[in-house]
Amino acid sequence: MVQLIAGVKGTGKTKKLLDMLDKALAASSGNVVCMEKGTKLRFDVSHEARLINTNDYCIFDGQSLFGFVAGVLAGNHDVTDIFIDATLKICGNLMGFEKFVVELDELLEKNACNVVMTISVDPTELSDNVRKFIID
Repeated sequence: MVQLIAGVKGTGKTKKLLDMLDKALAASSGNVVCMEKGTKLRFDVSHEARLINTNDYCIFDGQSLFGFVAGVLAGNHDVTDIFIDATLKICGNLMGFEKFVVELDELLEKNACNVVMTISVDPTELSDNVRKFIID
């Protein structure tokens, strides 16, 4: 299942993501992964989660992010939750982000994994195909 936390900068998206990550860690019987661009979250994410800096793996657009997430799922069937902070920054542009979300939704139909991500954009700027994934 894809869940999207959208809003303009400074609206508490990352804090909400971290709260959801902590709840997933408490409830999961498998592995929890958190991805970010850079190392901003290194002191905020529990050591129980696998924290990945997408820069370390040359992920700079939506297609490479999709391939990376697919690889994580293919390589570890115990991944129950993936959290991605600042997804638009990783994808590079809104068009790449929207394509990533649609393809990810298709991938997750075949994999039992929850993916929660943040995006710093006014939700009205997103297409209906992506807006349906926004959570409160």
